[in-house]
Amino acid sequence: MSASPKIYILYENPDWLPPLVRELQRASVPYEEWFLHHGCIDLQATPPPGIFLNRISPSSHTRGHAESIFFMREVIAWLEAHGRRVVNGSSAYRLEVSKVRQYTALERAGLRTPQTLAVCGGADELKKAARHMACPFLTKHNCGGKGLGVKIFQTHAAFDAAAETLASEPSIDHVMLLQEYVASPHQRITRVEIVDGKFLYAINSDTSHGFELCPAESCEIGSAFCPVGEPAPTATNRQSLFSLRADFADPIIEHYIRFMTDHQIDIAGFEFIEDAQGRKITYDINCTTNYSPGVETAHGLNGMAAIVHLLQRELSALK
Repeated sequence: MSASPKIYILYENPDWLPPLVRELQRASVPYEEWFLHHGCIDLQATPPPGIFLNRISPSSHTRGHAESIFFMREVIAWLEAHGRRVVNGSSAYRLEVSKVRQYTALERAGLRTPQTLAVCGGADELKKAARHMACPFLTKHNCGGKGLGVKIFQTHAAFDAAAETLASEPSIDHVMLLQEYVASPHQRITRVEIVDGKFLYAINSDTSHGFELCPAESCEIGSAFCPVGEPAPTATNRQSLFSLRADFADPIIEHYIRFMTDHQIDIAGFEFIEDAQGRKITYDINCTTNYSPGVETAHGLNGMAAIVHLLQRELSALK
């Protein structure tokens, strides 16, 4: 007898699971956890029936799980070849692990992104590329989360002095981004949360202490580069970095929803910054979105419940 369909959570970070598991259990949805780090898939085998939720992040290597980024790509290919429904499947994952792909897709969709150069190579290549950037500018990893590789440089001389260190700490795919620094008069970014084609809410993130801004309770600031030279918040008060952007109803929401439809993205948090002219510049799409417990508790919101509702609907369609 074949197994009954269930939800399969494909993950590498157990610290992110409790809010999702809590909502699955509350809704009495059957599920199974697949820890994708080391392992084996039989390419001649048929995957079990069910709905597969992709929870692999491009920041996996910061937790010693670099293999998960690449193994997940192959697991998705195997699942989809057998017709299995993967929530945030191959199309979403291609964007999740590459900011270059994100920016080119966003620009095609008519959404403004920062001027960005993608650089592969050592310190000399970085210094040469930097001469095409106006100062100040910043660096970041092409494949990464948690603000990896984000540093601001006020002069080319300062960048040249840091180039060797930057080259020795590359993005896991060895593509470093040089990007215009967009000065926000509000010292904030906005993250727009969307699940299953529906806008949930938007939050503001305070950037005055740096750029490691994962809203999950388990994420800590650590050693984020601080552009204003102030000490970073501790893990115990980091939720104060996030606040609800109440009554946010900008037309960009519909642009993001259309983008998700076009690229088969089920769950995402879009991050943008507003410049001095009020223009919204999108710089990240996070398909492994986490939600701020501080914001949600204060305002009666529940992003994970929306994800579970999506999973329930997809699972019911199989029965």
